[in-house]
Amino acid sequence: MHLKKGNTIGILAPAGFLKESESIDNSIELLQSWGLKVKLGKHVFNKHNHFAGTDLERIADFQNFLDDENIHAIWCARGGYGSIRIIDKLDFSKFIKNPKWIIGYSDITVFHLAVQQLKQQSVHSFMPTSIKTLTNAKNAVTNFKNILFGKQISYNIKPNPNNKLGKVTAKIIGGNLSILNSLTGTKYGLKPKNHILFIEEIGEYKYNIDRMLHTLELNGYFKNCVGLIVGSFTNIPKNTPSFNQSIPKIILHFTAKYNFPVCFDFPAGHIANNNPILFGKKAVLNIQKNMVTLNF
Repeated sequence: MHLKKGNTIGILAPAGFLKESESIDNSIELLQSWGLKVKLGKHVFNKHNHFAGTDLERIADFQNFLDDENIHAIWCARGGYGSIRIIDKLDFSKFIKNPKWIIGYSDITVFHLAVQQLKQQSVHSFMPTSIKTLTNAKNAVTNFKNILFGKQISYNIKPNPNNKLGKVTAKIIGGNLSILNSLTGTKYGLKPKNHILFIEEIGEYKYNIDRMLHTLELNGYFKNCVGLIVGSFTNIPKNTPSFNQSIPKIILHFTAKYNFPVCFDFPAGHIANNNPILFGKKAVLNIQKNMVTLNF
């Protein structure tokens, strides 16, 4: 699945429409500077109410890229909402024979979960409309390039006092907490047994985060995983009345009875420095008092 110069990345919009301010030109130039070719989905710039085209148009673009052997990776232009509306209409039979990375985050978690069921890898990463915000996050872009071209990547993360120490080697799976929660109980629901779980979130009240984590706990997520990586939890509205707990304390409530390591403040999610994570590939997570590393 690793790319090489001359390969083609397909860019499509499976969820929300691209706003006028959300250019993908910089992303195309970036890929081309790496020697890659770019093909745009036929409907990538469409708008239909909330979405980048009708469900049928978005399905057509995604299916075409899944089936096209000359497309070597699929990079979702943006998230928003809409992936769940088309996931069960896609045929992954040719994808299984000719796997390719699906790249994105947030609402794109839907597709990460789908390919995880097929035991395939995918890349949780920033998207084409995010490139302009990455001007001061060159490490994220470098790590993205290294993942695409099959080079090893290593993260050294500042320790957080809420971390739970330990070392584990396992595949990472997960994504946006709201999406994980919304797909629980469906055929796409996460099965985190013997995996490191990654979660991130934006714009949710603390009580809703608590409720979603309870849903994951009741479905055995924390019982079955062997490690937890907590990305960014941003733009959290103020509760009235106060929920009176920090995000780390809320999360630690659910992990207290388990012995697996927990890493807070991993630089991925709805932040400018949104570093890529390779889902479905074994990684080594080592959380020590003065050092946190993640190696692929």
